[in-house]
Amino acid sequence: MTAIQWSDGAPIYRQLKERVIAMMLDGILKPGDALPSVRQVAAEYQLNPITVSRAYQELADEALVEKRRGLGMYVTEEAARKLLVNERERFLSEEWPLVLERIMRLGLSMDELMNAAPKQAGAQ
Repeated sequence: MTAIQWSDGAPIYRQLKERVIAMMLDGILKPGDALPSVRQVAAEYQLNPITVSRAYQELADEALVEKRRGLGMYVTEEAARKLLVNERERFLSEEWPLVLERIMRLGLSMDELMNAAPKQAGAQ
């Protein structure tokens, strides 16, 4: 994991969980990959091991990781698919309405939006 700036806006366990989810979505953590141990993450980021365990437990509760007895936590095979479905749904229900409202308020046209989009976005 890379350096993390913790914010006061959300519990640290939730921020850690979101960081792990971002790593899964970005392909940094792939199905079958082991998560760093609770002790390793706690020591590296100077966190209470209970905080790390809580983040990992929520990931396990959502079937994004699985505990392998004596081996640790591993990314499940279906994690990437589940996350993509969940994140797309969340974007469309929570973020997109706000973006659309702003676009309409600013009077932007589809052509203006497409011309302003980064070039690589259109290539995907």
